[in-house]
Amino acid sequence: MGAAVDPERDLVFERLLDVPPSKVWACWTQPALLEQWFCPVPWRATDFDIDLRPGGRFKSVIRGPDGEAMPQSGCFLEIVPERRLVWTDAMEEDYRPRAEPFMSGTLTFDPQGSGTLYRAVVRHADAETRAKHEAMGFHEGWGKAADQLVALARTL
Repeated sequence: MGAAVDPERDLVFERLLDVPPSKVWACWTQPALLEQWFCPVPWRATDFDIDLRPGGRFKSVIRGPDGEAMPQSGCFLEIVPERRLVWTDAMEEDYRPRAEPFMSGTLTFDPQGSGTLYRAVVRHADAETRAKHEAMGFHEGWGKAADQLVALARTL
């Protein structure tokens, strides 16, 4: 299931969701759905451009309540439909290296009865970058976004 978690450099978010993996997967892979839940309100994400294949792009713009606009881009590394997504912002589409990487992520969607054990492991190059990401509100933000994802998935 991948490399072990390094508590010095990695952040983990895990929650049992009461929706099936197919709906969680749809919310993670369809741009129109991503725009509805991806950032904790009042933040939002727009302009998703996804090429769902190894080497494919994952782009969006994170928008803040005060007009902030932060373009995001990355590359998918591994895709197992309805079970696993691995991506990094260390590379652009087709594995083109980027100058300033921040993280890589592994998402797993494991069936648990009629629900999903949803787990994100976000890897950083060093403890300082991990601490910066945690201080940005990693756990609270991923928690609020997961709540929004579940609310949306229940309507699908």
